[in-house]
Amino acid sequence: MIAYEVAGNGPPLLLLHGFPQTRAMWRPMVPALTNRFTVVTADLRGYGQSGKPAATQDMSFRLMAQDMVALMAALGHHRFHVVGHDRGARTAHRMALDHPDAVLSLTVMDIVPTEHLLTHMSTGIAKAYYHWLFLAQPFPFPETMIGHDPDAYFERCLLGFGKASLEDFDPDLLAEYRSAWRDPACIRAMCDDYRAAIEIDWDHDRNDLSRKVTCPSLVLYGEDGAMAHLLDVPATWQDRLSDMRHTAIEGGHFFPDQSPKATTDALIKFLTSL
Repeated sequence: MIAYEVAGNGPPLLLLHGFPQTRAMWRPMVPALTNRFTVVTADLRGYGQSGKPAATQDMSFRLMAQDMVALMAALGHHRFHVVGHDRGARTAHRMALDHPDAVLSLTVMDIVPTEHLLTHMSTGIAKAYYHWLFLAQPFPFPETMIGHDPDAYFERCLLGFGKASLEDFDPDLLAEYRSAWRDPACIRAMCDDYRAAIEIDWDHDRNDLSRKVTCPSLVLYGEDGAMAHLLDVPATWQDRLSDMRHTAIEGGHFFPDQSPKATTDALIKFLTSL
């Protein structure tokens, strides 16, 4: 079961959140988009109000992408624009590779390709993104540690990937995130998401190194984020996207929360230019 909301009129636009958030993250941006697009926001499997798979292999980006293609088809949208932040961006990238006929355009927010991140895991990257390795540890170690104080752990995640403070996050949205991540089934699913990235998705991406996303693509990233400090983010995408544009947005990894207007403006500029 995939939880979702629909608003607006116009070409279909799918918005996918990342870790450790839910579809609520897009709420500040949706009003400015609904004048031009039919906006669909959805919780990834394992997150928010969507179903919680019981096995690591059920949390791959390939299956997350299939969920969303099926959801959009059920809503009558067989071709659509997709925008993703964090895990949602990785899902969107996999979707553009596996379902090129469905994806009109791809926007990824503050990620480098999964294969690149894991293959070139430097000391700096491992320190900044330690959660990739912690969450991927065998069940139930990370689940047990996080379960003692989910708010403390996940709020640290919101603040730990580049410039951010709790005041950057809308209090009502924070309350929704807390409600979701306090659920032990959600904690387990999020850990399985990161286990799957190493155990499943890495192989999928290595097998697809010769393939490029062919639709128009936009790479957005936080100018103060950990990845921007450690890597040339657009360069990591150069040989993976056939038609790429890129823009840095003020803020860290969670720049959509910190700079929603600038993020929305960049999206509208890109999408209306196509």
